[in-house]
Amino acid sequence: MTAGYGDRARPVETVQRAIAVLHELAASPVDLGHKEIASRTGINGSTVSRLLSTLVGDELVSRDDATGYFRLGPRLVELGNAALARVDIRELCRPHLEALTAATGETATLSVPYREGTITVDFVQSPSSVRSVAEVGRPSIAHATATGKVFLACTGSAAPTVLAPYTDRTITDHGELEAQIREIRRRGWAQAVGERELGLNAIACPVLSPAGLRAIIGIQGPAQRFGPKAMRSAASMLRDHCLAMSHPSTGAATAHG
Repeated sequence: MTAGYGDRARPVETVQRAIAVLHELAASPVDLGHKEIASRTGINGSTVSRLLSTLVGDELVSRDDATGYFRLGPRLVELGNAALARVDIRELCRPHLEALTAATGETATLSVPYREGTITVDFVQSPSSVRSVAEVGRPSIAHATATGKVFLACTGSAAPTVLAPYTDRTITDHGELEAQIREIRRRGWAQAVGERELGLNAIACPVLSPAGLRAIIGIQGPAQRFGPKAMRSAASMLRDHCLAMSHPSTGAATAHG
């Protein structure tokens, strides 16, 4: 879609409703019944039933025969992989991910801006048997991940009104989060120490373009191996790689103040 196309074209209401149904299914950690989907989307129940029938027919949505509840379907994986294949940033960053994993022994990830945060689009897995497992399509959490904090620092986006605790290390105070954001802007990289998952540490750094944030490269690993000293050592290397991928006019791979 070209820039501004959505502003010029008249939206199709049926398509908008189908998209709303897909978003609700994506946001839910459990399968949903059609009445619950109707309630959450504000769409008439009979319309939701017809939409679900159509989406199930093309495997964009799956229906559990035992419960009658719905979840996202396998066809979306195919479509998502086709879309990711066209994300040229992955080709650009892949050698850097491989180099970072080879140098650190930890999992390197690539995320791109997506809606109100970022989403993982590629990774190189650590060769260690004890390792952090990345997942394509996994969204960041703004206040509880290194990638999410870089997004806040680079875009100036507002943090969630409520900073939900994922572990006892998660930042839940807005003042503390703002202090970290200022530090990220100063030094150019972020860290998360057991804040989304206990025992998982991560660092992240932005890849910038003249238009702003283009991507975020992260390194993550188990706390017993990827501790403060290892994270600081890896951060210098990570910034060098992100600088190499950033537009020369940005000067350095740091966030806009």
